[in-house]
Amino acid sequence: MSKVFVIDQNKRTLDPIHSAQARQLLRNKKAAVFRRFPFTIILFESRPDSIVSPLRLKIDPGAKTTGIALVNDATGEVVVAAELKHRGFAIRDALTSRRQLRRGRRARITRYRQPRFLNRTRPEGWLAPSLQSRVDNIKTWVQKLCRFAPITAISQELVRFDMQLMRNPDIQGNEYQQGTLQGFETREYLLEKWNRECAYCGIKDVPLQIEHIHPRAKGGSNSITNLTLSCEKCNIKKGTKDIKDFLKKDSSRQELILKQAKRPLADASAVNTTRFALLEVLKANGLPVETGSGGLTKFNRSQQMLQKTHWLDAACVGKSTPFLIIKGIKPLLITANGHGSRQMCGTDKFGFPSRHRTNKQIHFSFQTGDIIKAVVTSGKKVGEYVGRVLCRATGSFDIATKAGRISGISHKYCSPIHKKDGYSYGF
Repeated sequence: MSKVFVIDQNKRTLDPIHSAQARQLLRNKKAAVFRRFPFTIILFESRPDSIVSPLRLKIDPGAKTTGIALVNDATGEVVVAAELKHRGFAIRDALTSRRQLRRGRRARITRYRQPRFLNRTRPEGWLAPSLQSRVDNIKTWVQKLCRFAPITAISQELVRFDMQLMRNPDIQGNEYQQGTLQGFETREYLLEKWNRECAYCGIKDVPLQIEHIHPRAKGGSNSITNLTLSCEKCNIKKGTKDIKDFLKKDSSRQELILKQAKRPLADASAVNTTRFALLEVLKANGLPVETGSGGLTKFNRSQQMLQKTHWLDAACVGKSTPFLIIKGIKPLLITANGHGSRQMCGTDKFGFPSRHRTNKQIHFSFQTGDIIKAVVTSGKKVGEYVGRVLCRATGSFDIATKAGRISGISHKYCSPIHKKDGYSYGF
């Protein structure tokens, strides 16, 4: 398990401790639970003279999931790990739905409306809401962790894929000013784009080779749009054949490969768009920020023969901690859920009003999104349930547990564990 955060009576951050030590302090009534997620205890005494080991916060930003690790630079020990799942694509879909509904409503109410003119200028540094949410999620958790741990430095994976060099391998001079990441970064990009499987037969978990869709011998280029991954067997079998000849009997797979080759990697684009905005946010905390590339992260991970997970990638970011000590770390799984919708008028799938929603969110001192514990002592649903609650004005709540959704639990049996903060948690 990850270690437990500790703060003293004056909320001064102390060294994180083992969970067994935290249980002993709570059992002896020398401390109390300050926060459930991330789990933090507060001592009943002040310790101004305690020596504290500085920690480094390492971040591996991703389009869907960001890895977070707290590492002790002096010993290389990974103290705490977490994986933060973003909701950027859900925001994109919600904005698309809203735009369609508004467009339909305006068409029904007014047949013609004069066009707007220059009333939607965007400020400098503007990001799309789906991208801004990724930056804000990471910013929120950096600030939270700085409150509970003695963090003195931050490391961020700044560059993952060099899109410009991969699209045009011969770029040079003034045309190219983004660094030199050819080769190793190209392979990582292709692994992500082609889902780490052979494009021709779909086999996984075997050594994959970079292959030209249109062979070099017949005029094919080294552009990233002409590269794919194949297993050794398919690569030898294809040889210098054109893809149209090689997949003559499988036209559906041929069409799929040609479409995928031209399609940009949306995840890579999202990361590349937000990387410098995130860097500025991290620098605003006043802590020194170290940056590293995706190639260096993989090199560090490969040197220590570690699995590829988001939190281990975060622990391997940068040059500051070349060797790591990982003992029984179980990452905290964080999912960004947002704070719900402010839409008062519920609509059907055609965009027509079908129901009205109340703006009252708190019912019987609970609100949807709280993590609660329900101890049911009578009725058909006797037992203990822990999970995220869905509140109703009637007092009959639903609880989303690991085993599934439990409906019809009275508010009288519920007690709060963690108040709603826009995130859900798991291990």
